[in-house]
Amino acid sequence: MRKLLTAAGLAAAVLAVAACASSSSSSSAPAASSSPAAGASAPGTTLMVKTIGGTQVLTNSAGFTLYWFGPDTSTTSNCSGSCATFWPPVKGPATAGSGVTGTVGVITRSDGSMQATYDGHPLYTYAADGAPGQNKGNGLNASGGVWHEVAVSGAAPAPSASASSHGGYGY
Repeated sequence: MRKLLTAAGLAAAVLAVAACASSSSSSSAPAASSSPAAGASAPGTTLMVKTIGGTQVLTNSAGFTLYWFGPDTSTTSNCSGSCATFWPPVKGPATAGSGVTGTVGVITRSDGSMQATYDGHPLYTYAADGAPGQNKGNGLNASGGVWHEVAVSGAAPAPSASASSHGGYGY
């Protein structure tokens, strides 16, 4: 009798987990389309230009500000794990929209995924930017380095991997 109850309990638990998984994936799909991560992480993202705080900056197609990370190199993202939770990488490849004059490229992240780059900088959104046109991450010193909005006019290119002298900053 005990084995029968244990098997029944296990089956009920499996069904409950399966139901939660299917309901969370269906309910999160529509909400994801309005989040900065969704617009930034979907392959085929179009990079756009928007004026925020008097500066023309790069945004994803949903209008969320894009950032670059000081410790990154032109070939390596130094933001993974919990860092990438707060600073979701823009998955590549991406395309240049109207007014985007810099070089759009792609790097391979340590997990094998592709990340879009602009003028040699791996691109990210910021989870605390809750609406298009915000730039709350600009100038923040977090996750081992300083974050910068991507100015369309350009910033200094990220150093090459061989020129990098910084470590992994605890990721």
